[in-house]
Amino acid sequence: MPTALATRRPSPRPCRGALPPAAAAVLGYAATRAVGVLLLVAWGAHRGSSGLYRLSTLWDAYWYQDIAVHGYAGSTPVPGPHGPYEVYAFFPVYPLLIRLTAWLLPIGVNYAALLVAWAASLAAAWGIFALADHLYGRRAGILAAVLWGVVPYAVVESAAYSELVFTAFATWAVHAAVTRHWLRAGALSLLAGLSRPTGVAVAAAVAGAALWELLRHRADWRAAAGAALAPLGFLGFLGWVGLQKGRWDGYFRVQDAWKTTFDYGRQTFYALRDLLTRPDNVLLADVVVAAVLLAAVLLLAVSVTQRQPPVLLLYSTAMLTLALGDAAYFDSRARFLLPAVGLLLPLATGLARIRSRTTLALVLTTAALCSAAYGGYVVFVYPDAP
Repeated sequence: MPTALATRRPSPRPCRGALPPAAAAVLGYAATRAVGVLLLVAWGAHRGSSGLYRLSTLWDAYWYQDIAVHGYAGSTPVPGPHGPYEVYAFFPVYPLLIRLTAWLLPIGVNYAALLVAWAASLAAAWGIFALADHLYGRRAGILAAVLWGVVPYAVVESAAYSELVFTAFATWAVHAAVTRHWLRAGALSLLAGLSRPTGVAVAAAVAGAALWELLRHRADWRAAAGAALAPLGFLGFLGWVGLQKGRWDGYFRVQDAWKTTFDYGRQTFYALRDLLTRPDNVLLADVVVAAVLLAAVLLLAVSVTQRQPPVLLLYSTAMLTLALGDAAYFDSRARFLLPAVGLLLPLATGLARIRSRTTLALVLTTAALCSAAYGGYVVFVYPDAP
């Protein structure tokens, strides 16, 4: 039975003087995000505020920057209806990079956070290209990177959020596993596990794929080392928070303030039910998030029929499971799925079959403008965090 690798068509070599495919993918992605950022800047100027400042300080950006400035021990909890909000809910890699950037460059900590996020988004776009290129060819790789820049919640990719750092580590970890560089995959998975709680999805996918490799090739010590490394970042941070709080489940008790638990999809079901039965209380964001979740389920099914590598399917399935099963705020679920880049590959390979450059440009330009407009709504109109 042919696999995705076996059915991949060889990509033609670029002409002399042509832009390297990876650079084309990253620049294409950057162009789509530039559309979104420029619209936000213009919208902010119209409202008498700075779009860039807003992107650097909105929502959870406060917590990452508070850790970067004061550390975990020096931060002050914020009272909340379900208990105090504490910085121990946030993983350390992104704040550490913010602190380092602010120390190296003469800029405010909020713009250092934005700079780190933007640099990480470019690294993630490169990783998306590399993964899709390896599996389905350069054209699909470039399109996959560009598509990531036009998803409905792509505005988060331009904000001071940890999703960008996490996506970069996670995507390159999956790429390393697909190409059987197990030590690299384990190390990158470890870093992903120190970036966001969804690092558990990367760890499960990489460790699972590495253990399967061990069953097939028992003498491969690199696969064993990769499997052992993969969960250490996530487990290490949870263990450290447990020590700070004096109880083994300290991290989960900190998350109680945000009502972040895994309820097997109960709250998601209730939110979708209310969406259908109480249309008078529905906001645009509710509809968009519901559509993203439905599309994600369908795209995962297509990914299976596409015969994506097991590690990629495991990662996409774990990310979707976490997004659907989380008990917290419904409208965050589309943001949780931003790093699930494997779900973009069915769309990328489908678009790669379009040979008309005009048609392709029209599709992507329309998507970029719609994403930018919705991003403006999320930042300046919608009252809550995405």
